Amino acid sequence: MAVTMVGRAPALDELRRACARVRTRGDMVTALVTGDPGTGKSTLVTALRHAEPSMPVLAGTARVHSPAPYDWLAAILTGRDIRDIEVPADALAWLKQDPDVPRERYTPEALLRLAVTAVRELVAGRPTVLVVEDLHALDPASLNLVAELAAAQLPALLLVTSQPAQAAVSPQLTARTLARLAGQPGTVRRHLGALRPAEVAEVLMQAYGQEPTPDLVASVWQRTDGNPYRLSELLAVEGADGPEGLLGGVCDLTAREREVLGCLAEGMANKQIAAALGISVRTVTVHVSNLLRKTGAASRTEAALWAMRGGGVPQSRPRDLQTLPASSSG
Repeated sequence: MAVTMVGRAPALDELRRACARVRTRGDMVTALVTGDPGTGKSTLVTALRHAEPSMPVLAGTARVHSPAPYDWLAAILTGRDIRDIEVPADALAWLKQDPDVPRERYTPEALLRLAVTAVRELVAGRPTVLVVEDLHALDPASLNLVAELAAAQLPALLLVTSQPAQAAVSPQLTARTLARLAGQPGTVRRHLGALRPAEVAEVLMQAYGQEPTPDLVASVWQRTDGNPYRLSELLAVEGADGPEGLLGGVCDLTAREREVLGCLAEGMANKQIAAALGISVRTVTVHVSNLLRKTGAASRTEAALWAMRGGGVPQSRPRDLQTLPASSSG
């Protein structure tokens, strides 16, 4: 059961107006959509593509596990007829990441200029949407290319989505790239945050066709922190047979118990939890016992799974948690 565009309609309307500017004036318009994981950035991109079917789309992706130079452009070039692109064949093969390409013989500056030229050739003067999803996961060469495209004279909407820079492969370069994009004249900026309780109520109304009770709204909002992805997962898993199922996992955990539950979801042992939260191991044991009783879980593993399904793990973990190794023992 998918979460609709509740809470995101104004952002979609603004992106559609940006597309109109591209079509009528031939402008290059940069649209920067930021937000934490699960806040609906990709959903917004998909909705725009459905709303503007007449505009060609060039969309590239990052290789999360083994990033290489110009991943974004390589993803666009792969499987496309590029014989008419006026870029030297060996440089184009390198940008495309062909496996048999000879050793690079161009300077980074020259490759960047050729990459911009390749995109310009692909656009070919037609109003186009250039989609850059997950900017934070891109390699440095792709980041430089995206920044250069924002300043290029192209009839295009450069639609960029990103998590915060601190989550990036190259945090400092990503932060600089985001700043360059945000500083372009006429840039559309949208930050997608959590859904408000009233918006969660609207989603529940659409899902079940009946007005949700205030208690149900409050419980679902608390369990998902208003995160659209976690909300959709909760509806699909626990609410598939009706809204009554959403109440089955609701429990009144204290703030400390929620912190301990978050630690369990990270696979931490009691000693690690105690060190992270600054409490004794005995106190951790009491909290674990209480939250097992409240969640109805038979084990700490089951409680961790319950938490990862949307059962109330706090969004931010204690700072000390970031540096402790995970463990499933204890």
